[in-house]
Amino acid sequence: MKHRLASQHYWQSTQGLRKALLILCFSGAPFFPVVEHINATVYVTTTVDQQKKEVKGTIYDETNAPVAGATVVVKSSTRGCITDIDGKFSISVNVGDELLVSFLGYQTENVKITTNNEYTVHLKPKVDELDEVTVVAFAKQKKESVISSVTTVKPSELKVPSSNLTTALAGRMSGVIAYQTSGEPGKDDASFFIRGVTTFGYAASPLILIDNVELTTADLARLNVDDIASFSIMKDATATALYGARGANGVILVTTKEGKEGKATVNIRIENSVSTPVRTIETADPITYMQLHNEAVKTRNPLGVLPYSQSKIDNTIRNLNSYAFPAVNWYDEMFKKYTMNQRVTANISGGGNVARYYIAASFFNDNGVLNVDKQNNFNSNISLKKYSVRSNININLTKTTEAIIRVNGSFDDYRGPIDGGDALYNKVMKTSPVLFPKSFPNVGEYTNNTHLMFGNYGDGTYINPYADMVKGYKDYSRTSIVAQGELKQSLDFITKGLNVRGLISTTRYVYSDVSRYYNPYYYAMGAYDQSKNTYSLTLLNPNGGTEYLNYNEGAKDVTTTNYMEAAMSYNRDFDEHGISGMLVFTRRTQQNSNAGDLQKSLPYKNQGLSGRFTYSYDKRYFAEFNFGYNGSERFAENERYGFFPSFGVGYLMSNEKFWKPLEKTINKLKWKFTYGLVGNDAIGDSNDRFFYLSNVNMNDENKGQDFGTNWGNHINGITVTRYANEVITWEKAKKMNIGIELGLFNKLEIQADVFYEKRNSILMTRSYIPSTMGLTADVRANVGAASGKGIDMSVDYSHSINKDLWVTGRANFTYATSKYEKIEEPDYLGAGTPWRSQLGQKLSQQWGFIAERLFIDEADIANSPEQNFGGKLMAGDIKYKDVDKDGKITEADKVPIGYPTTPEITYGFGLSAGYKGWDLSAFFQGNARSSFWIDPNRISPFIDTDDDNNTHSQNALLKVIADNHWSEANRNIYTFWPRLANESVPNNTQSSTWWMQDGSFMRLKSLELGYTLPERWTRKARISNVRIYLNGTNLLTFSKFKLWDPEMGGNGLGYPIQRVYNIGLSVNF
Repeated sequence: MKHRLASQHYWQSTQGLRKALLILCFSGAPFFPVVEHINATVYVTTTVDQQKKEVKGTIYDETNAPVAGATVVVKSSTRGCITDIDGKFSISVNVGDELLVSFLGYQTENVKITTNNEYTVHLKPKVDELDEVTVVAFAKQKKESVISSVTTVKPSELKVPSSNLTTALAGRMSGVIAYQTSGEPGKDDASFFIRGVTTFGYAASPLILIDNVELTTADLARLNVDDIASFSIMKDATATALYGARGANGVILVTTKEGKEGKATVNIRIENSVSTPVRTIETADPITYMQLHNEAVKTRNPLGVLPYSQSKIDNTIRNLNSYAFPAVNWYDEMFKKYTMNQRVTANISGGGNVARYYIAASFFNDNGVLNVDKQNNFNSNISLKKYSVRSNININLTKTTEAIIRVNGSFDDYRGPIDGGDALYNKVMKTSPVLFPKSFPNVGEYTNNTHLMFGNYGDGTYINPYADMVKGYKDYSRTSIVAQGELKQSLDFITKGLNVRGLISTTRYVYSDVSRYYNPYYYAMGAYDQSKNTYSLTLLNPNGGTEYLNYNEGAKDVTTTNYMEAAMSYNRDFDEHGISGMLVFTRRTQQNSNAGDLQKSLPYKNQGLSGRFTYSYDKRYFAEFNFGYNGSERFAENERYGFFPSFGVGYLMSNEKFWKPLEKTINKLKWKFTYGLVGNDAIGDSNDRFFYLSNVNMNDENKGQDFGTNWGNHINGITVTRYANEVITWEKAKKMNIGIELGLFNKLEIQADVFYEKRNSILMTRSYIPSTMGLTADVRANVGAASGKGIDMSVDYSHSINKDLWVTGRANFTYATSKYEKIEEPDYLGAGTPWRSQLGQKLSQQWGFIAERLFIDEADIANSPEQNFGGKLMAGDIKYKDVDKDGKITEADKVPIGYPTTPEITYGFGLSAGYKGWDLSAFFQGNARSSFWIDPNRISPFIDTDDDNNTHSQNALLKVIADNHWSEANRNIYTFWPRLANESVPNNTQSSTWWMQDGSFMRLKSLELGYTLPERWTRKARISNVRIYLNGTNLLTFSKFKLWDPEMGGNGLGYPIQRVYNIGLSVNF
């Protein structure tokens, strides 16, 4: 924060300099000014004014603090003065003169001289242009005239110590539901939805536009926050109707910075951070693992063979030999406690009245927490290096013509384990701590082995997560380049306010990956001589291992997108009437060069004509009409184009004359209403290119027939995989929004919107197609419907308490819920099980059994409804509720349980404060009304499984299971885990309330402490600003669920979300 008052010493010591500056300021006049003292009148001696008198005054800022150094000038003259340290001035004027009072960062105030001899002036801070206007579809609008539902956020609020912008969205903008399920570098994009999810079709994500060009979530994630000029979330139909068939899920609109006229400014930001998992999985110690594994066998079968002898347990406790009696903490072996990351950004901007520039570059280095040792000559730990460059050039070709050239490139270089970090975390959970060590040392008779000797068991097909981590690496390269040219032409010479512009853009996306790996040699413990403490090893795969790196060329993708935009706009005020209009033509073509088949190789095309027309009267009454007329190549000719209109009205009540007595208390009151139709053409995956064409395989060997005496002749058959449907079209969403904007005391601003949406024509598979029709492929149609409703609101507070102390605050709340309105399903009502129907239920609603408790004993089982999921029921197994009262537990007993997996509530709140050069900010964020499953199959201990790739696993034991499971010694029928078993018990793995968890949480999302060096310290080095700061993210989490980070939901066994501690330096020249 810039302070208006300097010290008395500094004020007096610079008096001579300020006198000289005043003389220079007026040196162009036909006289020589005389400066008697610093707040005295600056007057001329060539004229004699009538009625001249001396007036005095005091200048205050918005906090009522005196403003030292403000300039006071008589309008249309060269007389002026500067206020002293107390904000006071005196000047010689004539009655009727007008004083212009100005100060850097504040609006110029006009003061009319009357017969009064003393004046008090309050200066108001200047509002940045981006604070006065809102970026909307294809244009900017004055904030007071915006009646659509648009949320904006200052880019500074998105600055968190992360190289992924999407992780900063949750809770910071009203209307956005966001959550993150992984912390793995390169795979940590957050999922986000605008006003929740109101479709059960293919795509629910919003349209993302950066400088008007459609890009991907990955592009948004890699966008450098320092390059952002504005960040807008467009939520209702009036805000998104211009995007027509692509606006139903909302729009994220980002503009990047442009250069401003003036001297060059350089900004550099350097950060170094430490990241560590928010929460790690706790497993039981190896001794407990063996003891409870024995219990799991004995409790189900008293005559069963125990897997671990007492001698093995005792020798493990004694740590007799860690290779013969392994006790491996796989989490400690595989993962580090923390890792280091670096970020550097730099930009330079400036220019003159002909050309302006903004040029930026950044480098992010994100590392994983994999504990890779140096036994190989390569490092397979995750390393993601991100580079970006941006150049925005504005050129005034003439006084009425401006050209803008934007070029942006982002480049990712990744190295990591073959299967990725998330898979390694999951594999640790599938590995026993006592079956084998991670590897054996190359000693004794194995000294000459030139390969690592990895541990394994049985036939050598068990998962060894350490071997999978170090056996090789995967490199990928991702490049995205966007080049854009825009031309703006003012047509004021035809009529004032008329403008045209054109934009062309091309985007090239390139991805390729390659894997290099060797096949591990696996060894198992052979004979062990306890007296000599020696052992022999058995090579389990003598023909399967390799000592060199194989090469596997992976995916390659080259995608080119071309975009064209042409617009004409008109904006003009006629007295109290404001009129604006705009027409925009757009065309987008996307080509994938290695699509894989004919249909995918054809270009994706969209084009449309959009328009906006607005009217305002006396800055009180506002009306707006928008439309989008859009087409997509995916649909048949009769359904190819659609018309999507919207309208809105607004009333700025606080601009009424009768509001004057209230304006100091309620400085703003605005009502808004909008209604409209928008669409969504993303209704299928890449295999659903052309719904109006059939997919027919004329040469399907799986549907052929053998002929001949020995059946040696085979003729391939014909299959239909999709039937032509010429009436399939886009989803259509009717949206209504009622909003209010309220300003209080010029310090507090509240915005709230209530919304409703009805989504029709959702594509779904028909279920009422009788088999007698002989159809072999699914039949799909636009027959589904859903609705959504909710409220979102934001509260912003800003107050400068005095010249040194300021406070700001921000809170956001979003509640969005949706439900099925129409869906094809069996007649559950007629069958007497209406609770099984999805109609009226929430989208993403989860179904399952109601788990009442655990069975008490055999008599309890005998007297309960029949539960036959396979296997013998025993005391300590889960007992389910017989909902339909038929005496047995079946699929008909499943009911809606819990909340949807997507949170229905997202909120955030925070405060920032500054005192002199210090600033402190904290922000809390949370989600509520969401549920997720714990998958019992993934965490069931001791289960030995064999997957389709002949890979064995034996699950680890979570500490929570070891501490809280049913046993003969703990017959708690509500404990966390049922009766132990060493094989899957189908009764206990059913989807039920037993495994349903509350996904609600609140966390201290960010905390930052910064210090800006005083200007007097940096001025000599020609540095305008230096700030040092410490911050962190995901520092504290509050939740009922304790096993893992609740934000990860059902992916809790994967790569954990990271807690980050960061130190940074920002320097501006």
